[in-house]
Amino acid sequence: MNSAIPWMSFEQVCSTMDEMGISEKPFMFFVDYKAEYGWIGTPIEAQALGIKFDIGSSVQVSKAGKKPIFNKTPISEANYFEKFNQVQQAIQRGDSFLTNLTAPTQIESNMSIEEIYSIAQARYKLLVPEFFTVFSPECFIQIEENKIKSFPMKGTLAVANHSSPENLINDVKEQAEHATIVDLIRNDLSQVAFPIQVEKYKFIDQVKTNEGDLWQMSSLISGELLDEFRGKFGKILIQLLPAGSISGAPKKSTLKIIDDVEDYPRGFYTGIMGMFDGQLFDSGVMIRYIETRENQMTYKSGGGITVFSDAKKEYQELIQKVYLPF
Repeated sequence: MNSAIPWMSFEQVCSTMDEMGISEKPFMFFVDYKAEYGWIGTPIEAQALGIKFDIGSSVQVSKAGKKPIFNKTPISEANYFEKFNQVQQAIQRGDSFLTNLTAPTQIESNMSIEEIYSIAQARYKLLVPEFFTVFSPECFIQIEENKIKSFPMKGTLAVANHSSPENLINDVKEQAEHATIVDLIRNDLSQVAFPIQVEKYKFIDQVKTNEGDLWQMSSLISGELLDEFRGKFGKILIQLLPAGSISGAPKKSTLKIIDDVEDYPRGFYTGIMGMFDGQLFDSGVMIRYIETRENQMTYKSGGGITVFSDAKKEYQELIQKVYLPF
């Protein structure tokens, strides 16, 4: 972890966020998966610490000056199957009907996380120097003029193997996974907003990777913020975290399954990053995440498991999501 960053508890981050939000003062922030700690500050403070944010542009800032080398060593198939079977047993017991199972993959590259950040194409980008970088396609929540929106992303297929996005829309397992997460996010948002509506259901984006493009399925859910949450972005995060799309449903019991089965610290992977410009609050889920420690780079990835899931396909999806976004 970068010792130069003035880390704060999650409670401190949220309290500061509420103060800055009510006064319409711009800020940037990121918090970890378990909502235990993070950082918040002004754009000038971020720049002074070397923290880089790029939200909403999806524009490639620069091009690679060398041919990228990218090798990955995921956990073994046997190891993954053991974890997968534990999740399926929990689903059969009724403890969960959607569990997001993730794992670390060791990677080797001739590019630093700083170089990867500079040329990555993604809606939500973050670089914490000498620690981690994120290039996520997934929005968590957006808030503007007291309207909150969420864009849960669940469902992935390789374009090379499925020429039409209809293959993803009509896949039974992916449909079940997506419907479950939409229902969960609707329930989550109902804690801070009313009424809630699904404005757009199951739309498809094409995500570019260094190993071939992916079809990715999302929906749009929105609501009007309740009076007690207006301008209080920290108070909203306290209600909504961890994000439903990277945990599962029911959330409380599924979080325990994840703790028992994954057997590694997610850290900031699947946490939340975002910014407030004085009017618009925009945040992303920190997926597509590379961490560096003692010259070892680790990419963390995963996917949703339901009763319809196939172990081999889920293992391949975990590996498929280990990519560079260019």
